[in-house]
Amino acid sequence: MTHTAVTNRRDIHQQVTDTIIQQLEAGVIPWQQPWKGAESRIKKMPQNATTGKKYRGANILLLWTSAFNNDHLTDEWGSFLQWQQKKEVVRKGEKGTMIVYFDTMEKEKDGKIEKIPFLKQSFVFNRSQLASYDAATENAYLLNETSLVERIEKVDSFVMNTAAVENEGFSANYLHNDDKIVMPFKEAFNDTAGSTATEGYYSVLLHELTHWTGSPKRLDRNFGKKFGDHAYATEELVAELGAAFMCAEFGITVPEKGNTAAYIDYWLNVLRQNKHCLMAAASEASKAVDFLHGLQPD
Repeated sequence: MTHTAVTNRRDIHQQVTDTIIQQLEAGVIPWQQPWKGAESRIKKMPQNATTGKKYRGANILLLWTSAFNNDHLTDEWGSFLQWQQKKEVVRKGEKGTMIVYFDTMEKEKDGKIEKIPFLKQSFVFNRSQLASYDAATENAYLLNETSLVERIEKVDSFVMNTAAVENEGFSANYLHNDDKIVMPFKEAFNDTAGSTATEGYYSVLLHELTHWTGSPKRLDRNFGKKFGDHAYATEELVAELGAAFMCAEFGITVPEKGNTAAYIDYWLNVLRQNKHCLMAAASEASKAVDFLHGLQPD
């Protein structure tokens, strides 16, 4: 792949954060509904077309955002050279989407060589940007998505294997002192204009399950424990993104928030005040999802 190293004139943390801020300012929540007219669409986790590996952290949001802005309908991405290796040609005039990753440089200090991490950027293209892409065939494929109902058993098994949820009641919380999740009874969830009761229930459950991974017994996140803590916003964004990532994996549409305008205003304020919040939260969300997958039987 073609990579670009960080220079003093370019702040990649700020560039990534600005990309998401632009979406929020346009009234779009990238981790909630990343495609236009997507009411019947289930968002997918973006993956590399050559390695088959799913993208992680902030790169998921960058690729979802690009998919929204450019009406890309596939989850496959690759660099110009990677597509070329697959004997594919990127259409003339197509623009790549920035992704980021950490690399290290060696620096001598006190007679010892230290490895210093720094951000680099690369550019990838969606499969729909290839000369061989056939929109009609792709749309027919999308009509054959596995239904939500068929996926519920998988989600229930996934959650049950964590042993995190102990009882149901009338609120949704991860109780730090008791180290357990309480969830409202399923009967308490109603269908809304933006989602089904099933989608609402599982998105809330996966949100709380992401919080659960932050315990000192597990990933030991220190982003704040209750609303009002200085770092609470980052932990809440970890849970929002963790739930969004898992919903994408299980084929569950993330429900729209009841007060979308207020929700967007809140996150705009958070991201404008802290340019590191987004990338830190996205990275920790991917770690949380990995941890939960690690609890599953082989």
